Amino acid sequence: MYAVLRITFIKNMKQLSTTDHSRDIAGLKYVYPVLSRRAGGVSIGINFNTNNACNWRCVYCQVPDLQRGVAPLIDFTVLEKELHCFFQQLKAGTFYTQFNVPESLQQIKDIALSGNGEPTSVQEFARAIDLVAETALHYQVLPRCHFVLITNGSLMHQKNVQQGLQRLHDYGGEVWFKIDGGNLDGRKMINDCRDDNERIIEKLQYSSQLCHSKIQTCLFDYPRFPWNEQAQEPFLQFFQQIKAQCDIQDVMLYTLARPSLQPEAHELRALTSTEMQAFAQKIERLGFTVSVT
Repeated sequence: MYAVLRITFIKNMKQLSTTDHSRDIAGLKYVYPVLSRRAGGVSIGINFNTNNACNWRCVYCQVPDLQRGVAPLIDFTVLEKELHCFFQQLKAGTFYTQFNVPESLQQIKDIALSGNGEPTSVQEFARAIDLVAETALHYQVLPRCHFVLITNGSLMHQKNVQQGLQRLHDYGGEVWFKIDGGNLDGRKMINDCRDDNERIIEKLQYSSQLCHSKIQTCLFDYPRFPWNEQAQEPFLQFFQQIKAQCDIQDVMLYTLARPSLQPEAHELRALTSTEMQAFAQKIERLGFTVSVT
């Protein structure tokens, strides 16, 4: 039943790398493996945004030909076949050798609903979560690894998204909610986002009430938004607001690892480890648990 997809999977074999998160690395439409520096092993990515469309436009985005929009309809027949094909390779033990994965990283760390745009913009979001989770459970990939939704959080107020978050919670999953700026001006510049702090807190409350949620923040230096005290202070004030109003304990900080494919790419500088750790300590003083990549 899955023979054709399996041939494509092997034929398009590449070596996995933390610097190459290509969505077509396995020759599949929806499923792609990556070596995740944050997870410390193999992450199984699920890409619903096969049209490279997102409702935000982040200056550090690595998606080629990014366009504004929403995810297309899912072909659930194809998604199901790809999931079976992929998990069969894992079960057979051939995946790691096919993709030349170093022995130290030969572990599935998570299944991540992520990809080339905002995953919650897909219709039948809850159905898609059910299909991914039930297939992973069948092959005993879940609950051995994490099940993660990586999202900009912009659609948390929508009923279909909330239904999906409830299903994610039922499977023991969690939400990584993107917050890249401490005020509207910063987020406009970085994400082309129009939500003010109060609106983001409202959406973060929806998320954290329905499913275990963490904040994920990309830090970098950008001439139009320099990484200095003036940029950090609104961030810290906003995190203080979040601490007071949301059930959020964890903040994950990371910086640039791969080149942006947006026009602003040449203006962006990754922060040093010293800069990252210094800001992490400031957030920890607010009462959060902070991880730094």
